[in-house]
Amino acid sequence: MKLYGFPPSPNTWKVRAVAAHLGIPLENELVDLTKGEQRTPAYLALNPTARTPVLVDGDLKLWESDAIAQYIASQKPNTLWPDDARKRADIMRWQSWGLAHWCKEACEPLTFQNLVKQILKLGPPEPAVIAKAMDAFHREAKVLDAHLAKHKYLVGNDVTLADFSVAAMLLHAERGGIPVAPYANVREWFGRVTALPCWKEAAPTFSAQAA
Repeated sequence: MKLYGFPPSPNTWKVRAVAAHLGIPLENELVDLTKGEQRTPAYLALNPTARTPVLVDGDLKLWESDAIAQYIASQKPNTLWPDDARKRADIMRWQSWGLAHWCKEACEPLTFQNLVKQILKLGPPEPAVIAKAMDAFHREAKVLDAHLAKHKYLVGNDVTLADFSVAAMLLHAERGGIPVAPYANVREWFGRVTALPCWKEAAPTFSAQAA
């Protein structure tokens, strides 16, 4: 299997960490977003949305990182993606929440405004966008923190793909201006999840900490 991705991206980092955790080898192909390589005709033939990552396995061309993580985790029995309909539904519930609210409305716009725009020299952060994302973050973080007050992981007693998906959005929390400090349960859970060796194995060349 070949993964086309941009290693500093939380979505690419997450997929690589899942594979590393399960001991499933991936051939990694860099798609340098800073050089616009995601918009080349060759890459658009793999993913017409011009986003990373993409997994290619034979004639399968799969994009969207949570779908890729599920496919990789389906290659062998494991607790990340257990063969249990209720647990898979619960994992998907948290992944869906992560995509629709945690990522799209909160973490992603904060990271983009405070970090990505700086790296790509796209101009200063927009205060109105940041304010809206901050409101969304605190709204969603309260839900997550309350859940984690009663549970060690998001689903059941073991780390699952739900934890990988939701935690990945905090990998650049400090540089992205994501205000996790008031949420002790979130911080402790993030520490437990990212203490797994797979995150370090899959990490880009610089470190990222939630603080």
